[in-house]
Amino acid sequence: MAAFLNPFPGVVPDRKLTATELTRGIRLALAAEEEAVHLYEALADATENESARLVFKDIADEERVHAGEFQRLLNILLTDEESLLNEGADEVDQLLASHGAGQSAAAAGGVPTVGDLKE
Repeated sequence: MAAFLNPFPGVVPDRKLTATELTRGIRLALAAEEEAVHLYEALADATENESARLVFKDIADEERVHAGEFQRLLNILLTDEESLLNEGADEVDQLLASHGAGQSAAAAGGVPTVGDLKE
């Protein structure tokens, strides 16, 4: 489980959640899905058993679908969520464009990362 504070560990609250508590709970669920993706992808990468690898990758993809569902719900519930996410995406696009899109950080003159080892 993600390391976020859980507003009601193992217990259903004795009242309905406020809008803020609901969105925090959805973020917690989103984080749990992302953590599950990480786990299943790591297991897929760590095995030579093709059957297990295929199952882990399939389950990881299912968790990514769940993450998309939670993110969509946040976009609906929070009027600024999508615009803030788009702002972040635009910042990445601008950064990559200014450093030669498609190039690794090392090739673009930046600090090399582990991902650069794949090239």
